[in-house]
Amino acid sequence: QAQLLESGGGLVQPGGSLRLSCAASGRTFSSGTMGWFRQTPGKEREFVAGSRPGGMTYADSVKGRFTISRDNAKNTVYLQMNSLKPEDTAVYYCAATRRGLIVSTVRRPAEYDYWGQGTQVTVSS
Repeated sequence: QAQLLESGGGLVQPGGSLRLSCAASGRTFSSGTMGWFRQTPGKEREFVAGSRPGGMTYADSVKGRFTISRDNAKNTVYLQMNSLKPEDTAVYYCAATRRGLIVSTVRRPAEYDYWGQGTQVTVSS
C-alpha cells in the first residue's frame, strides 16, 4: 500500500512563493500520474496540476504561476507556486495513480488511487 507525504505548506504574503513536496513510499509511480489538488471549506476538491506520461496539465487559475515537476528517482512530485494570491489559500493534497492518465481524466479526483493527508497553504498579508 502506498503512502504519500506532503510538506512545504505555510503562511506567505500575496506575491510570495512556496514549494510543496510529496514523497511517495510503498509503490513507484514513475510510469503513472501524480497530481496536486486543493480544497477549501464547503467546496469540492479542485484540480491544480498533474504530471502524467504525456506531459503536464494545469488548471487555468494557476497556469503561468505554478509549476509541477517530479523526480522519479526519489518517487517525489513538487509544486512550485509563485505569485501567490489570497484565493490560492487552501489545503493542498497530493494524489497518485500507477495508471497513465490523459488530458480528459487527469483532472478527476476519482481517477487517483492514493492521497496524502494534505498541507495548509495560507496567502495573507
